[in-house]
Amino acid sequence: MPPDALNDTDPAVKAILLAAQRRLSPEEKVRQVFAMTDLLLRLSEAGVRRLYPAADNREVFLRAAARRLGRETVARVYGWDPKDP
Repeated sequence: MPPDALNDTDPAVKAILLAAQRRLSPEEKVRQVFAMTDLLLRLSEAGVRRLYPAADNREVFLRAAARRLGRETVARVYGWDPKDP
């Protein structure tokens, strides 16, 4: 966790959180990173679904990918451009 990530957290709570993180095994830390990444991807897709309710799963995937990777990259890699009708 970056040192400035908890600047708005009470120092006592920050100490407890950091102590708990230090006790985690490397495997558990990696599992948490993957879980957070999965959550962020699902939140991004939920946002796409809200904006494009008629989109099928493939379009949702591609629009969410375009948010992360950029329109040009998605067009080059997947052959799909979110600006095309």
